[in-house]
Amino acid sequence: MGIAVARTEELLPGQSRKFQLDCAGQRIEGFVLNVGGVFHAWVNRCRHVSIPLDWVENQFLTEDGQFIQCATHGALYLPDSGECIAGPPCGKALFRIPITVSDGVLVAECPPWLPP
Repeated sequence: MGIAVARTEELLPGQSRKFQLDCAGQRIEGFVLNVGGVFHAWVNRCRHVSIPLDWVENQFLTEDGQFIQCATHGALYLPDSGECIAGPPCGKALFRIPITVSDGVLVAECPPWLPP
């Protein structure tokens, strides 16, 4: 069973919102991004060091809105695939959280796997 994260009209392109999921007794902090009208959700954890990515509450993207940037060491991730393209940990990707749209509401689901 998923949780409602936001209404689609509340997140304009380039905007994001954090949320919490309880999955099999584990609390997962995630965030959803509107990337050109398409929504992607990720675990809020850098793949280099297990720390949150946002540099200010709910701010994940670089100033130009092109990449997700780790606030601690500057790694860059593609917002649609989660793939790291610069800095450690290149070759890895963010953990995706399944998200669906139901009647204009973004619903996040527990992933079929749990991040380590």
